[in-house]
Amino acid sequence: MLSGGQYAVLRQEGTERPFTSPLLHEERAGTFACAGCDLPAFSSKTKFDSGTGWQSFWAPLEGAVSEKKDSTFGMTRTAVACHRCEGHLGHVFDDGPKPTGLRYCMNGVALKFNAEAA
Repeated sequence: MLSGGQYAVLRQEGTERPFTSPLLHEERAGTFACAGCDLPAFSSKTKFDSGTGWQSFWAPLEGAVSEKKDSTFGMTRTAVACHRCEGHLGHVFDDGPKPTGLRYCMNGVALKFNAEAA
């Protein structure tokens, strides 16, 4: 079952308000998975602080996400979705850090964090 916020983002391609996700400050080692189906999507090793107010990663896990052109709101962007359940996770931009130069800007409500065992 998804919360109202999760449903709005994952199934209706909404966007959460910036700086509202507790995951923004998550610094433990682990994996960020799709909140819709629990597919691991991003490693904490690729997370960085982009200053945008959304969780940012420089690369997804292999085979975890799909991308498509998004022309809503009068601009062209690349939307990122879960490869398994097709839930909307966020967008990817080409202004990220090395080694990829990409910034996967993800909605925290669309993700869940699974910490590595200590």
